[in-house]
Amino acid sequence: MQHLAWESVKKEIIHDKFWRKVVHGEKAMVAQLGLSKDCVVPLHHHESEQISLVIQGAVKFQLEGKEVIVRGGEVLVIPSNLPHSAVALEDSLGIEVFSPIRHDWLDGSDSYLRK
Repeated sequence: MQHLAWESVKKEIIHDKFWRKVVHGEKAMVAQLGLSKDCVVPLHHHESEQISLVIQGAVKFQLEGKEVIVRGGEVLVIPSNLPHSAVALEDSLGIEVFSPIRHDWLDGSDSYLRK
């Protein structure tokens, strides 16, 4: 069992427009993300199903040939292995849930994010 406050979770600075805090169990992972306006998450895909909740701000996702803008208080579910990208339309705070866990986020091999 884990009981944590987000304030106690280590903040990882990915680059000057993107940071994250990650908590995981054996089968699921949750991350708090901070994206500055114009932050780009390049096209990628992963085995994990992803649930993206924007707490504040707005993020434009590209998936299945469509643009979907997710604003504060809205949620987007991205199926496993579906290629997607995103750009922050304004400074944004979000929560991402992944199942299974993203090992590339834990071992730092997520080079697509670190450009």
